[in-house]
Amino acid sequence: MNPEKDFAPLTPNIVRALNDKLYEKRKVAALEIEKLVREFVAQNNTVQIKHVIQTLSQEFALSQHPHSRKGGLIGLAACSIALGKDSGLYLKELIEPVLTCFNDADSRLRYYACEALYNIVKVARGAVLPHFNVLFDGLSKLAADPDPNVKSGSELLDRLLKDIVTESNKFDLVGFIPLLRERIYSNNQYARQFIISWILVLESVPDINLLDYLPEILDGLFQILGDNGKEIRKMCEVVLGEFLKEIKKNPSSVKFAEMANILVIHCQTTDPLIPLPDDLIQLTAMCWMREFIQLAGRVMLPYSSGILTAVLPCLAYDDRKKSIKEVANVCNQSLMKLVTPEDDEPDELKPAVQRQSEPNPKDSVAKQAGAASGGPDGSCDSSFSSGISVFTPVSTDRAPVTLNLDGIVQVLNCHLSDMTIGMMTRIAVLKWLYHLYIKTPRKMFRHTDSLFPILLQTLSDESDEVVLKDLEVLAEIASSPAGQTDEPGPADGPDLRVSHSELQVPTPSRGSLLNTASTKGLECSPSTPTMNSYFYKFMINLLQRFSSERKLLEVRGPFIIRQLCLLLNAENIFHSMADILLREEDLKFASTMVHTLNTILLTSTELFQLRNQLKDLKTLESQNLFCCLYRSWCHNPVTTVSLCFLTQNYRHAYDLIQKFGDLEVTVDFLTEVDKLVQLIECPIFTYLRLQLLDVKNNPYLIKALYGLLMLLPQSSAFQLLSHRLQCVPNPELLQTEDSLKAAPKSQKGDSANIDYTELLQHFEKVQNQHLEVRHQRSGRGDHLDRRVVL
Repeated sequence: MNPEKDFAPLTPNIVRALNDKLYEKRKVAALEIEKLVREFVAQNNTVQIKHVIQTLSQEFALSQHPHSRKGGLIGLAACSIALGKDSGLYLKELIEPVLTCFNDADSRLRYYACEALYNIVKVARGAVLPHFNVLFDGLSKLAADPDPNVKSGSELLDRLLKDIVTESNKFDLVGFIPLLRERIYSNNQYARQFIISWILVLESVPDINLLDYLPEILDGLFQILGDNGKEIRKMCEVVLGEFLKEIKKNPSSVKFAEMANILVIHCQTTDPLIPLPDDLIQLTAMCWMREFIQLAGRVMLPYSSGILTAVLPCLAYDDRKKSIKEVANVCNQSLMKLVTPEDDEPDELKPAVQRQSEPNPKDSVAKQAGAASGGPDGSCDSSFSSGISVFTPVSTDRAPVTLNLDGIVQVLNCHLSDMTIGMMTRIAVLKWLYHLYIKTPRKMFRHTDSLFPILLQTLSDESDEVVLKDLEVLAEIASSPAGQTDEPGPADGPDLRVSHSELQVPTPSRGSLLNTASTKGLECSPSTPTMNSYFYKFMINLLQRFSSERKLLEVRGPFIIRQLCLLLNAENIFHSMADILLREEDLKFASTMVHTLNTILLTSTELFQLRNQLKDLKTLESQNLFCCLYRSWCHNPVTTVSLCFLTQNYRHAYDLIQKFGDLEVTVDFLTEVDKLVQLIECPIFTYLRLQLLDVKNNPYLIKALYGLLMLLPQSSAFQLLSHRLQCVPNPELLQTEDSLKAAPKSQKGDSANIDYTELLQHFEKVQNQHLEVRHQRSGRGDHLDRRVVL
């Protein structure tokens, strides 16, 4: 500094003392400056006051010499003290050079800057509020200062400033929020602690409504919640807890829609095994989501797809994340309850302004403010993020919100398609689909073709509970009145349907099984009034899946069919499957499938009513069903006989057994005869065994059983049936023609409407087809001849 330079009105002694390296001398100079400025104040000499402040600022506080800067700082503080209440007129000139020294490399000088600013603020009090942003910005930097003395000084200044803000009612919150939003993304733990402490203070001031600006800082708060410091996390939990209490008290003033996407982002995690602090973030965000759904109601519907993307994976968490799982389950259930039949209203019937409020599936989440400073980019980060976005509505204030079904179905489809997803998540997805088909059937059927393949694939799931829920969805699709169309309409969004070839319904070419005089109303029909157009498509695709995945048929086939018989009409299921199998080109599969259906029919408790219906072929419906089943059952000779036993067509059963002599008797064939003998001894055929007592009226039953006995080799089944037949009274009556003539003209179970000659011819035709196929395989060398020489 040039000693000959004129610093008037500062005397040379003051200038010399301000530049001294000793603090005591600088303090003496400060007292002289205070005295000098007081005189100027008394004289109302503003020009000299400004000149003193400018000199201290430019020549000292901003000097290149460190001791001069220290002198300038203490001199500015002395000016502020001397000015008293008038210091507010010169605050900009007083504060700016001090704040500049906050960035000084010398820690001692930064400390003196804190001390000087503390004195300036202490004198000015509320007058500093117009300069609050620059003060806050400077303090936020000192909060992370490595020097403990500087940090201690900044804390004193911070407490003073908080007291001033708390006392005042002139705090400019609107002007402060942009700075707070920027600083909240700091990664320094001390800066984060500083930010959290200020949010707590502002939240506690009655005249400051920070809740209105919560969307601006909520994402940053969740970022801080993930801090490694336990104390900071605790402070952040307290802040979020206070905000949540305020939201519960005043839900009508909360901007739920603006914060929905923020919660969706923080509700997600890429790894369910991630420990704290990410665990805390997810749990807190999920708790907030639960409250939002319950408080805001249908306002959250436009964000359903994003919410489901976050919530559904949490349902599969184990006990290590039990709390998150429980809260996620509440969120899921609450969101599901928001979907009502009103959401099935056609779009064209909605008010135009309401349609405008729906989210656009092509719009992704707007990036959160502060992304460049470490905040999230708004993307929905999960294993299902590909092709899925968290939708942002155009507006949620202008009109009632509506359900974005396209986005929801897309999320559900993606989760169900991922075989790595846990069982509980898959069950929840299926519950959602079932709920949507119940509440919004017309709109859901636009998506049925895209959902159908994955629903069929889910039948192979390892969990019985998943398969049960899957069957419930498929049964609802097959029986809903909304599906009674030839072709479902196109979806609102992109065309998600699979090719029609997979769901194509073949046009059956049916031959009459009944007498021409009685055929009206008895033809085999693939559908009934209680089923819609998807029912037959479902049966076709189910059989196709059984055909392509034989293990599924073997392990789950009976279970699936039995459950469908409970969920749908058993007669319709057997009627349609028999009708489809009649045109099956893979004869081996047809035989296997018929055997499976027959076993279910004869043994399952779910089919009790259907068995009773077939026992007495007295109605046209039961005769029609028998004829339909018979033609397909012909793929398996033994099952055909068992069907005749069930329907008490004993004479026709005897005729069929007579034809067995022309068939190729294999080990598999004899095994099925063995199983039939075992079935005859079961409770299902109790009526048949009792009819053996009435030899006169049931001669063909006894002859049919003897026919089976003659087919069997000397085995346990042979002994079992032989012992049974030995119990028949007066067996010699079976050996005379007179006894046959004495038999009633019409046996129990015979129907005058059924052409049994036609049925027998059909049986021979089918068996010839099977024989040709076996010979062709034998000629290619890929058939193992398992014929048995008797």
